[in-house]
Amino acid sequence: MVRQAKAQRMLTHDQIWGALDRLAARAGLSPSGLAKRAGLDPTTFNKSKRVTSDGRERWPSTESIAKALAAANSSIDTFARLVGDEAGGGRSVPLLGFALAGASGAFDESGFPIGKGWTEFALPAVEGNHSFALQITGEAFAPAYRDGDIILVAPGAPIHKGDRVVVKSKAGEVTVATLKRRTAKALDLQPLDATQAERRMAASEVVWIARIVWASQ
Repeated sequence: MVRQAKAQRMLTHDQIWGALDRLAARAGLSPSGLAKRAGLDPTTFNKSKRVTSDGRERWPSTESIAKALAAANSSIDTFARLVGDEAGGGRSVPLLGFALAGASGAFDESGFPIGKGWTEFALPAVEGNHSFALQITGEAFAPAYRDGDIILVAPGAPIHKGDRVVVKSKAGEVTVATLKRRTAKALDLQPLDATQAERRMAASEVVWIARIVWASQ
């Protein structure tokens, strides 16, 4: 009975990695952003590093956890409170790598996430019940967003001139831009790289448009 009780109190792989995700979110960072701030390889806390190629669970080292706590200005007591699905005081939203956002089957016609390939990202607070997160890959949206940054997107949130938005076209392209003008016939978009020219998209080409309400940087 004693041995069984001890086994039930053991920490799980998911609890430890979930606590690291929530620690990053509390600091306003993505997991890769927290790793960078801690002086670690940016991929140290990535989802792909949590399981080996042969399917074995990979655990974060005590050294990497200690460095992450220091980078987030948090204590081991805080980390202990973040362990467990119920900890952290925040919500999880669906997360998808930006490079996969154009794939068919990732969104419904209103821009809400569906299908496979989504993981979860924990945030201290989110707007709306249908928000989702995209992780930027590469430097296509620099300097506004860089590799590893996470943007929170809220389909259905009011959109105004000057808002940063995510737009999906009928051709399957997903792009991030600043909304300059919106009419019944077209969208005028300013690329995040100010050196690039404005782009006009016919309304008939647009599947959905949603506002970016938060970003980890």
